Amino acid sequence: MSLARIHNLSISLDGFATGEPQSADAPFGHAGERLHEWMFGTRFWDAAAGTAGIDNAFAERHGPGIGAEIMGANKFGPPGWQDDPAWTGWWGDDPPFHTPVFVLTHRPRGPLEMAGGTTFHFLDATPAEALETARAAAGGRDVRIGGGPTVVRDFLAAGLVDHMHLVQVPIVLGRGVRLWDGLEALEDAYAVEAVSSPSGVTHLTFTRRAARQGARGA
Repeated sequence: MSLARIHNLSISLDGFATGEPQSADAPFGHAGERLHEWMFGTRFWDAAAGTAGIDNAFAERHGPGIGAEIMGANKFGPPGWQDDPAWTGWWGDDPPFHTPVFVLTHRPRGPLEMAGGTTFHFLDATPAEALETARAAAGGRDVRIGGGPTVVRDFLAAGLVDHMHLVQVPIVLGRGVRLWDGLEALEDAYAVEAVSSPSGVTHLTFTRRAARQGARGA
């Protein structure tokens, strides 16, 4: 079965993956772009001027092997985008996904086909239902859980994430949407590795542990 993967999700020292309030002019609220500055200097982001160090090596794992993405309504657009039939996301006519993308919303609409192979599908579904749908569309490849933090938290709580890459950025936001709430002892289910970067961020990878023989009742 294909894996459910999370990549390049940045969080502050106090666990926030976005600031507040979100708007069309401030997609990450008061956090601005501070959570993502580590990426801007990479070759992954800027092929001409970026560098090929530790940050780039992690950032580049975002795409290979992905056949579909799942994202939340707040990643697709600012509050109220459901009332704007002209809204097609933050990314212009050719979004960077190039796969089917499943947007979780309580107000679904028909599919939105974009240039470059991206088609947005709008679902009112549980995490398990959405993952089943995305896997069917992924053609045997993996499914990326693209965020935001509420969606990531829901998939982690449901035990559906096989691999997660977080980037801890040395800033304190104080408010916003926290990733870790309700996920006590999450580390018990994962092998966790940390790699520090000269940019000042720490890359954390969570890989699901194999089920223990006793846990399977065998």
